[in-house]
Amino acid sequence: MNFDVIVIGGGPSGLMAAISAAEGNKTVLLVEKGPKLGRKLILSGGGRCNVTNRRPVDEIIQHIPGNGRFLYSAFHQFDNEDIISFFEKLGVALKEEDHGRMFPVSNSARSVADAMITRMEKLGVTVYMKTAVKQVRYQNGAVAGITLSDGQEIAAKAVIVAVGGKSVPRTGSTGDGYAWAEKAGHTITELYPTEVPLTSAEPFIRDKRLQGTSLRNIALSVLNQKKKVIITHQMDMIFTHFGVSGPAALRCSMFVGRELKKANEVTMQLDLFPEETNASIREQVANLLKENPKKALKNALSVLLQEKMLVFLLEQAELSPDDSCNQVSPKKNRTVL
Repeated sequence: MNFDVIVIGGGPSGLMAAISAAEGNKTVLLVEKGPKLGRKLILSGGGRCNVTNRRPVDEIIQHIPGNGRFLYSAFHQFDNEDIISFFEKLGVALKEEDHGRMFPVSNSARSVADAMITRMEKLGVTVYMKTAVKQVRYQNGAVAGITLSDGQEIAAKAVIVAVGGKSVPRTGSTGDGYAWAEKAGHTITELYPTEVPLTSAEPFIRDKRLQGTSLRNIALSVLNQKKKVIITHQMDMIFTHFGVSGPAALRCSMFVGRELKKANEVTMQLDLFPEETNASIREQVANLLKENPKKALKNALSVLLQEKMLVFLLEQAELSPDDSCNQVSPKKNRTVL
């Protein structure tokens, strides 16, 4: 069996590659080892799918973990505005949110996956599901095709490896592509996860007391072994059952991974009010306590934070959330937040 193009991997990159090749009047085979297409895509953006970012290319590259300058050549061929056009042509209406992030108006990652799968079907892309690739074959210095795990050989003029990295094995990203790339003559540098959620063994994480708590426009920092800030990202985040996630955590993850190669654990710092000074926060707290002497602390201060987070911080300050404001001593007042 012969194809013009074989795409290995049915994630976002694989689906887009298959569509692009088929729109170029090529015969295309997409091979996916899992039972579903677009699994990682459906999980992305908290199930809403952060399709791309509409900020200027220079700004986007500035926020790519590590040296993002290598992306200039790729963006010269196909940039973020092209991505937006790609999805809008598929009938996926997009909207811009904070920090230039683009989401489907439907708020459903599945709608994005379904639109791409439907387009592939219309273009006549052949799809093999639950099919693992054993190797990419080369002949006379060029790609010759692939060999499936059952030994079947399929010829192709071009093979696109879109299998992802190693960050989310349950979606099929188990690192298969690195060996194939190395065999083709590419150099594989040190691997580390990036744009992934962060795990924590802190007691308040293990007991899930903050699970599901979303924080808007906070500053999350990664500290080195000397407790100096390496990187800070001011975005949103969410506490999960295993640690923290959301844009700020994902952006910090590469730096956490690098520090974990030096030590068994990494310290992170959370600033809930990055645009406020300590003095202004203390003043706000003092005024709220004074204006609501008979109210419970958790109610009087609810304008500052979500209840779960507020209760947690009060307890860390050895204050009962249900105590009335007039029960807080001046000394304790200074430790509330």
